[in-house]
Formats: sequence, C-alpha cells, structure tokens
Amino acid sequence: MKPTDPRIRHYTDRHIRTLLAEVQERGRKFGLIFPSADTDRTINGRVLVRFNTAPASTLLNLLTLLLDADRETWCDS
Repeated sequence: MKPTDPRIRHYTDRHIRTLLAEVQERGRKFGLIFPSADTDRTINGRVLVRFNTAPASTLLNLLTLLLDADRETWCDS
C-alpha cells in the first residue's frame, strides 16, 4: 500500500493504535521490538505513526509482512 492510497484516510487514531498493538505482538515472535511506536499526528487526513513519522501505510505493510512470515512459518512445520 502506498502512503497516498485513499483508503488510508479511513483509518482513525484508534484503528492505528489497534494495528500497532498487533504489529508489536506479532513482531515479538521474530525479535522485532517497537517500544516507542505510537501514533504521532494527522496530516491531510492521514494518521502518522511514530516510526520517524512514517505514514500508516508503513504500519499496514509491516503487518502484512509479519502475517505472511507467520503463515510461512506455520506451513513449514
């Protein structure tokens, strides 16, 4: 998903916080720790995530990668 994807505007601060919690939970399994990850501010209707003010699309793309990795790990067992 690109940062300019119009679907991003539908994600609220609350949605992003929920996704951050899921990324933190799933990332822990792979040794990924995001202790300061949080929502930052909203610019032009898009919620920024505190990964150096990354757009929410970065969070969604990371979550997709973690879900894919989790599926591959599960299928290989």
